[in-house]
Amino acid sequence: MTASVSVVDKKTFVRWFLKNYQLKRRECVWILNYLLSNDELLKHIRFVEEAHYCPRGMVMSTVESTGVPFRFYKGNVMTADAEKSFHDLRLNEKEDMYLQLNFPNIPPSTQYLAVLEENPYMPETLLVSEKDRLLAEEMLSSSLLVFQQEKLLAQIDEALDKGDEIRFYELSNLLQALKQTAERN
Repeated sequence: MTASVSVVDKKTFVRWFLKNYQLKRRECVWILNYLLSNDELLKHIRFVEEAHYCPRGMVMSTVESTGVPFRFYKGNVMTADAEKSFHDLRLNEKEDMYLQLNFPNIPPSTQYLAVLEENPYMPETLLVSEKDRLLAEEMLSSSLLVFQQEKLLAQIDEALDKGDEIRFYELSNLLQALKQTAERN
């Protein structure tokens, strides 16, 4: 981990999360409240996605999500017993714990993005490379441009059908500006 999230930011997020979401299991609320009361432990909590890949991970879900209510992973062992994970937290508070929270998060909230860290244990086959990301952005931009041009052409046809010369010229100018913008990019 290159940059760690501050305990203050983590506390702010957990408080916000508990205030805005209801968890599927009440034990999860107890665990999150315990984290709020223990700064030393909270230093070693990492909010990540796909925590099941981590050597020590925990997954909690809200009632609005389709995720499993609770899972705790340690090495090759997985359990749904929240009490075991709580004891593991208490006994190993200086070890990193990777916590995944499943909740409605589209678009991502700023509170969540402030604490979300990259999962260092994510298999490389699942990571999106920078090259893939740029290619996806390029395809999206291209598709958007084609859509905008087709929409303008349909509106131009409609203006011609109605004999609306002013609207025709307005839309033609917009189409021309769109094409010039596309050529510059």
